[in-house]
Amino acid sequence: MNLPKFLLADNSEYPEDIFILHTEFPRFVINLKDDEVEWLDDLSGEKEDEIANELEHLIKLAEDFYDTEMEKYE
Repeated sequence: MNLPKFLLADNSEYPEDIFILHTEFPRFVINLKDDEVEWLDDLSGEKEDEIANELEHLIKLAEDFYDTEMEKYE
């Protein structure tokens, strides 16, 4: 199965939260309500400097994805 790089998710138990899932390595879920990130992959073996820059970039892409999706609803 081919998955998109990002998925938009919500949950009725958390009506105020907006979740974005990143489906490629490093996989994560970000809650846009408070920018909390839950990593789904173990990043302990990665080089800290390289992975920090990549993660910052991926989080920005996740936020951009959300903005683009919301523009489609307007």
